Amino acid sequence: MSASASTPNRPTLQKLLHTVRTGCTKCGICVADCAFLRRYGTPKAIAGSFAASNRASLSRPFECSLCGLCTAVCPERLDLENLFLEMRREAVERGFGHFPEHAPLLNYERLGTSRRFTLYRLPAACSTIFFPGCALSGTRPDGVSKVFSLLQQADPAMGIVFDCCLKPSHSLGRERFATAMFAEMRDYLLAQGVKEVLVGCPNCQVMFESFGQGLAVRTVYEVLEESALPLEKATGSVTVHDPCVIRNAEPVQQAVRTLLQRQGLTVEEMPHSGKTTLCCGLGGGVKLLAPDLAKEVASRRKDEAQGRRIITYCAGCVQALAPHTPASHLLDLLFAPEQTLAGKKKGTAAPFTYLNRLRLKKSFKTMEGSAMLRERTFTSEEGQKKKRSWKPLVFLVLLAAAVAGIHLSGAAQYLQEDQLRTLISSYGALAPAIYILIYALAPVLLLPGLPITIVGGILFGPFWGVVYTITGATLGASLAFLVARYLARDWVASKLTGPKWAKLDREVEQHGWKVVAFTRLIPAFPFNLLNYAFGLTKVPFSHYALATFFCMLPACVAFIVFSSSLLGLIRGNLSPTALLGISLIVAVSLLPVFYRRYKSRIPEKAVTE
Repeated sequence: MSASASTPNRPTLQKLLHTVRTGCTKCGICVADCAFLRRYGTPKAIAGSFAASNRASLSRPFECSLCGLCTAVCPERLDLENLFLEMRREAVERGFGHFPEHAPLLNYERLGTSRRFTLYRLPAACSTIFFPGCALSGTRPDGVSKVFSLLQQADPAMGIVFDCCLKPSHSLGRERFATAMFAEMRDYLLAQGVKEVLVGCPNCQVMFESFGQGLAVRTVYEVLEESALPLEKATGSVTVHDPCVIRNAEPVQQAVRTLLQRQGLTVEEMPHSGKTTLCCGLGGGVKLLAPDLAKEVASRRKDEAQGRRIITYCAGCVQALAPHTPASHLLDLLFAPEQTLAGKKKGTAAPFTYLNRLRLKKSFKTMEGSAMLRERTFTSEEGQKKKRSWKPLVFLVLLAAAVAGIHLSGAAQYLQEDQLRTLISSYGALAPAIYILIYALAPVLLLPGLPITIVGGILFGPFWGVVYTITGATLGASLAFLVARYLARDWVASKLTGPKWAKLDREVEQHGWKVVAFTRLIPAFPFNLLNYAFGLTKVPFSHYALATFFCMLPACVAFIVFSSSLLGLIRGNLSPTALLGISLIVAVSLLPVFYRRYKSRIPEKAVTE
């Protein structure tokens, strides 16, 4: 069943497709403002080429940030944002909407709804709760505590709930799961007599407005603006970034600007603000799947800010914009204006955000005064594929069987490096030839290469092990490349679809063999699939083979040196060779870490320069 068909009150995907196909005039207004549409064409073209059975059609909308700007500027009033969201839901329903790049976001959500991180503190006669959200609680726990204190002064029965609003799953098309989890939270609050939710996060606001039937929703910024909150005065000019998810929430936008003006600040608007605000780059998880598009959006925001400090009321937006241009959260400015305007007041960064949330939960859990306390234990399996992995058990059984077989057969006597290599050398050139052949076929058959590499180090030692392994690995990578390019191009192309493979093709077209070298030194894709993927690009075979050979050498040397002393290590002999191998593996493993740090510093340098 289509995801869009599961909710009767919502337009189905087919209806949205028909409306866009017939209603879009290709005027180009939305394309001019959207990096995603500039890459893939007008809404009419995307809707016209959409096919629910095609992987590329189903994966493409996951590169859209779902910011809704296209809907806001469309002269035909087409519901383009919902079109792309329904495409995502359709992809999830058909099993094509699961991307490993989204794992960090979904793990973040899973922790946010777990018993360890959730807390419902509801005093007697509680009718209103403060729902700060995950990001605000983690980055600005002091701000959350100060806001709650102010709210409690006006309403001593004010409650507080630490939980996740399920916006990540909602945006990623996991509608069944998001709806079931949110409904459990909503129904519990209603059953306890809660009637109003004060949110501190724009994403939470959207979720409660969409799925919190029976609960009134307001932001704490509106409440603070209506109160007689004394504000420390500040001077200067700032600009406001309105979070794209609430681009139509004019009362919230106005309340924020009123608070800033009450502090004595001058608000200078950017070309895109309010209803036409831009996305910060985090929307819809696009930064995880298409970081180049996210960076383009954030860079545009930097250009519009023109060096002025951006004030926003979304912790995620601050996280996305701060590496590119001065950006602060509204709560930082309200409670510490001097430090904030000087750039000294910043939110906590991960992974310390998790520690902040745990500490914040503990402080409210142990707070004086009677209240009903609850930690969420409900977990919905709706919309999720139930997977039970037997791999660990199978591995243990096979390992036990192998050990038993070795001892029963008397082969244990050969588990000495010298004896084992003497046995192998007795086969002459046949042993390395067979080993190289096996390694050459492994990438073509999509078999893992690491076990074969380890065997090579054990059988042939640190020198010849490297020679034979790099030869076999290069031959195997080359064979897979040639199969994709000349023998099974259409079949391989039908399997390797999606944003990351399309990006690889664009990168190779622009940078050639350097992309091959980079992905061999710092693997960003599965090795076996990468071999086939490069066969679909325009990189010359000779460039591919040479870059593969030389750039796989560091990892090859590291694992061969280590595995050449593995048997001795198992018997408790920690040789200098083993220490060297371990050190080399650690060094190779740290390359991605160093690379990410290097990349993260580039925007900061650009700003300071």
